[in-house]
Amino acid sequence: MLLAFASCGQHGRRGAADAQTDSTSITDSMVNKLIEEPEFDIITNMGTMRVKLYSKTPKHRDNFVKLVKERYYDGIRFHRVIEGFMIQAGDPFSRDTAKIDMWGQGGPDYTVPAEFVNEYWHKKGALAAARKGDMANPKKASSGSQFYIVHDENACLHLDGQYTIFGEVIEGLNVIDRIARVDVDRYDRPMEDVIITAVKAVEPEPLPEPVKSDSTKTE
Repeated sequence: MLLAFASCGQHGRRGAADAQTDSTSITDSMVNKLIEEPEFDIITNMGTMRVKLYSKTPKHRDNFVKLVKERYYDGIRFHRVIEGFMIQAGDPFSRDTAKIDMWGQGGPDYTVPAEFVNEYWHKKGALAAARKGDMANPKKASSGSQFYIVHDENACLHLDGQYTIFGEVIEGLNVIDRIARVDVDRYDRPMEDVIITAVKAVEPEPLPEPVKSDSTKTE
């Protein structure tokens, strides 16, 4: 089973505020950034979370994009939910309640090499890849499809540098809270369905048309 283990911890404030850009001025570089760090809406029966994928984890980014294009995540459940820790999905077995004892073990027939980036950490909303434990997986390669989203950063800080973080929720943090609050059984499986109905790409806004100068104007 692909797991991420919980414990509590503390930390200081990390990073600095992102530089602000003029939202009324869309440049080529901004559009290129959207292509390098694409955004997707993870649409669930409990709300929609918009995620941004990171450019510095290209193997994980490109794999997620590939799976979305294949509609791999459509109909998959959040099969493991631990309030105050994280919510986990991405197992195709979770579409079938007859395979409930196998939930957490499914995925494509490949893994993704670890991509640890120091500036990415397990803050609330962080999107990270699940994986098998170190004994069976000493290189910490990621599951080909399973991922988790952090609910409480203080419970997940010990996972920094152990699991690849490849994106973050930029809208819909309240949906994480909503999912995290559902009742679960002793295996942390939700007692009510939490289903990904679709994952859809957020298209970048088109560049504005350049203002044409009036070359016929005379003094």
